[in-house]
Amino acid sequence: MANKKRIETVCVQGGYTPKNGEPRQIPIYQSTTFKYDTSEDMGKLFDLEASGYFYTRLQNPTNDLVAAKLCELEGGTAAMLTSSGQAANFFSIFNVATAGDHVVASSAIYGGTFNLFNVTMRKMGIDFTFVSPDVTEEELNAAFKPNTKALFGETIANPACSVLDIELFAKVAHSHGVPLIIDNTFATPVNCRPIEWGADIVTHSTTKYIDGHGVSVGGAIIDGGKFDWLAHADKFPGLTTPDDSYHGIVYAEKFGKEGAFITKATAQLMRDFGSIQSPQHAFYINLGLESLHVRMKRHCENAQKVAEFLEKSDKVEWVRYCGLKNDKYYALGQKYLPNGSCGVISFALKGDRKTAETFMKNLKVAAIETHVADARTCCLHPANATHRQLTDAQLEAAGIPPTLIRYSCGIENAEDLIADIADALNKI
Repeated sequence: MANKKRIETVCVQGGYTPKNGEPRQIPIYQSTTFKYDTSEDMGKLFDLEASGYFYTRLQNPTNDLVAAKLCELEGGTAAMLTSSGQAANFFSIFNVATAGDHVVASSAIYGGTFNLFNVTMRKMGIDFTFVSPDVTEEELNAAFKPNTKALFGETIANPACSVLDIELFAKVAHSHGVPLIIDNTFATPVNCRPIEWGADIVTHSTTKYIDGHGVSVGGAIIDGGKFDWLAHADKFPGLTTPDDSYHGIVYAEKFGKEGAFITKATAQLMRDFGSIQSPQHAFYINLGLESLHVRMKRHCENAQKVAEFLEKSDKVEWVRYCGLKNDKYYALGQKYLPNGSCGVISFALKGDRKTAETFMKNLKVAAIETHVADARTCCLHPANATHRQLTDAQLEAAGIPPTLIRYSCGIENAEDLIADIADALNKI
């Protein structure tokens, strides 16, 4: 389509086009409540017969403008913001799976997401089977059960830095009549658009690169609008049978493939769980999006240089970054992330847990933080932090040995980052 905007332009101008005399930047609707002239007007909103706003716990105009930009960036048909990436991943699963259901997920996912699935959602009666990101098609098929409702993975795993074969996972998911849900946090839509490779639902922790400055916690869900819920009506009664809490509305019939998933997630889950993102944080996210395409290029350039330096060090056991030609995910990286992956590198030091702790203590430019994917370089020892709740066996399954370091390259000068790493390596 000749007038389709390129992604750089969408980062800056997507989602909101001011009319004559309106604010150039998106307005912050810092209000919990919205006034209507008649009860009948409000009643139409509660019946989902009209569009509009009545309470920010469900929807807010600022949030919707930012969600619209993310939707355009990912090539989706509908989107919503959530209070965090955790909330986005929870909603994405709970919107299609309930007690007695089953979900297949990659084992190489963020530790918080793994715990959400493996502990908390199991308590809610949802069973999970975890598979290697390198699983064969036959092995992946074998993980499915008659009550499986979704397949979940990350484009680039946090912190394992494995690259998912999205097309393979989509093929298997669709052969079993379930959607593929992809967390695209690390790649961002600038470097990968999973929907174009067959994913149905995309999630983000907008706290990471999308914000990019460590100022706002948030999440997002984008629907690709291609999964035919009605064709698999028996599997997804929440979308294909009447919702008694909304006067018998059938989401898949009324809102179609393009809008059913997000409408249900908003009308049911956001209504009941209230995991809304604040309008102020949505405003910050939009500011981050305006420079996302510029920042991601620098993040990737820095990470490539740092990864190449680490690869040559005799104190480093291995480096995982798909931009390295010797990396096991190089081919998948070239396929799905030809313009760069992200600024995050995982590497393992020679030695033991104490070796990793000594290295961390001697970094000066890179800050030790639980954060990642920020304009400022930060570093983490996952076995002592984000993944410390996992057993050794679970750590190994997720590709996270005790000496693994997650290093997130910011947008500083790469030579300063390398000098800092070299100094810390010399101390071990």
